[in-house]
Amino acid sequence: MIRIENLVKTYGPVHALDGLSLSVEAGAVYGFLGPNGAGKTTSMRILSGLARPDSGRAWILDKEIGIPGTDIRSLIGVLPEEPTFYSWMTAREYLRDFIAPLYKIHGQKAAGRADELLEIVTLKDAANRRIGGFSRGMRQRLGLAQALVHQPPVLLLDEPVSALDPAGRKEVLDLIETLRGQTTILLSTHILADVERVCDMVGIIAKGRLIVQDRREDLLARYVTPLFEIESDNGFGHWLEWVGKQPFVTNVTVSNHTARVLVTDVEKAQKPLLESLASESLRVRRFEKVHPSLEDVFLRLTGKEAQP
Repeated sequence: MIRIENLVKTYGPVHALDGLSLSVEAGAVYGFLGPNGAGKTTSMRILSGLARPDSGRAWILDKEIGIPGTDIRSLIGVLPEEPTFYSWMTAREYLRDFIAPLYKIHGQKAAGRADELLEIVTLKDAANRRIGGFSRGMRQRLGLAQALVHQPPVLLLDEPVSALDPAGRKEVLDLIETLRGQTTILLSTHILADVERVCDMVGIIAKGRLIVQDRREDLLARYVTPLFEIESDNGFGHWLEWVGKQPFVTNVTVSNHTARVLVTDVEKAQKPLLESLASESLRVRRFEKVHPSLEDVFLRLTGKEAQP
């Protein structure tokens, strides 16, 4: 459904894309994952026809983007990171009278489609409210509704939940899950928990290049690395400096008094880790071997170093 080959895009000295290639199968929810500045938004802009690459090619449903005479607008629905609206319009007016006619949908068909989408995105009760009074989560859901007006086979969602509070994030992610199998979704994000929750496929991008692309479960299995979680009541102090230098440790992260230590070999790591914790007189509440998450895979593949 989506195919990219060797895209290059520069902005002065900055290489936003550096030979990016990827493919998205029909019906997939594809997590396009990378840190801020990795090239995700630039890729989305090229796929939606809002920017042109310096070199490389891209296709939506075998239609090449940027070729004179090729119009892909009917094939894609786009939700930018910060969608904008006419604040004086109501949600129903915006979908029925503004968006639907852009796709040659008029009259009763436009009205019916607007009401159907407002029901889907749980904005039916707010259909006659002015958009200017909507919360950020409501605006994101309305943005998703406008992307679906013409029932496109491909949805491009650029950081759809990054600025939302937990309640708003859940609302939008639940909505994306209901679209699984109905359309192909390319979801750009830097929030790993969201990818683990809703995505079938994962592509990890860094510095404008695709590092790896695989099914979520296969990616976790492929890059499984032994991992210890250590919870301490009094923090970790200088122990973090010591553990980050050990040859059997590949990555260390700390959050809320819990250290996650990726190691190369459980047998080689367990004894010295326990001995070092005891020698530092740390009050260890929990020492446990756990299954790695997508975050651990991401940190390993993007080359993040130990972070005390």
